[in-house]
Amino acid sequence: MKSGLSLESIQQFNSKPTLVSHLGIEFTGVGEGYLEARMPVDARTHQPFGLLHGGASVALAETLGSMASALSVENPLKQQPVGIEINANHLRAVREGWVYGRCTPIHLGRTTHVWDIRITDEQGRLVCISRLTTAIIERN
Repeated sequence: MKSGLSLESIQQFNSKPTLVSHLGIEFTGVGEGYLEARMPVDARTHQPFGLLHGGASVALAETLGSMASALSVENPLKQQPVGIEINANHLRAVREGWVYGRCTPIHLGRTTHVWDIRITDEQGRLVCISRLTTAIIERN
């Protein structure tokens, strides 16, 4: 990631009252070419049958991809990413514990970024594969 922000700096975004904090998403790792986070599987993220809600997995994926994009823009004071497309394949049900997301770039262009996000359970089994495309726009 280009910004050089520490994990502690990135975690500051969790202190705001947003969907990220409501779902309990925590950033856990950042390095050259990746960003990681985890999310609890509990009442906040369950669907009515007690399983991890697919929308919660997509929210984790978009959180990771959008933050990774923000950390990768050339000029963060003048540019910001906005999601323009996301897809997800849900591969395994999870009832409790944590899921872990790892985001890596597929394409980092001047006006678009494409991210691969893989979400696993506590045993490292693949739960969801997602791809996010962000447009890089000028800040107002």
